[in-house]
Amino acid sequence: MQRTFGRWMAAVQAYASAGDPQSDIAAKVALVIVSNQPFYPLYLHAIAGAAAWPAWLTLLTTPFFAAVPVLARRNPFAGRTLMVLTGTANTVFSVKLFGMQSGVELFLLPCTMLAALLFRPDERIRSLPLLALPFVSYLLIDSRLGAPVMRVADSQYASLVAINATSVGALTALIGILATARMTAR
Repeated sequence: MQRTFGRWMAAVQAYASAGDPQSDIAAKVALVIVSNQPFYPLYLHAIAGAAAWPAWLTLLTTPFFAAVPVLARRNPFAGRTLMVLTGTANTVFSVKLFGMQSGVELFLLPCTMLAALLFRPDERIRSLPLLALPFVSYLLIDSRLGAPVMRVADSQYASLVAINATSVGALTALIGILATARMTAR
């Protein structure tokens, strides 16, 4: 059993590895998101009950996150771009599903952090639209998305904000740890 687990972990590590440090960060963050995405709907169901059914729709982005490591090995810039685009799109989609009052738009913060960290100085001009994307998305969310799909009691929003803020904090910390590990490995 231990040997099987070790092989499985080695396979996951190999899949999550990419050729350059920035792509490696994107690949690892993407796989952490993939491994956590199935649990998010369960958390929301624990908070909101059957009203949380739209949370299962967030799994539609899982294949895009899972593709980041493969694309990053083939075309590093494209793989890192996919990470930022998928994270931002998933966040905007989630805001439509759960509403601004859920705090889910906080996930735009790690998207912005990734857009700033994942691209080298010589890629900065090409990556500026990706850096602007989370900001523009935030500015347009209120006026364009309309009413959320999920409707819950006002008293449940504090729990939704807490779960989303905690997740954002953990994801931001992970990105920081991976980035500093890459900086110290040079």
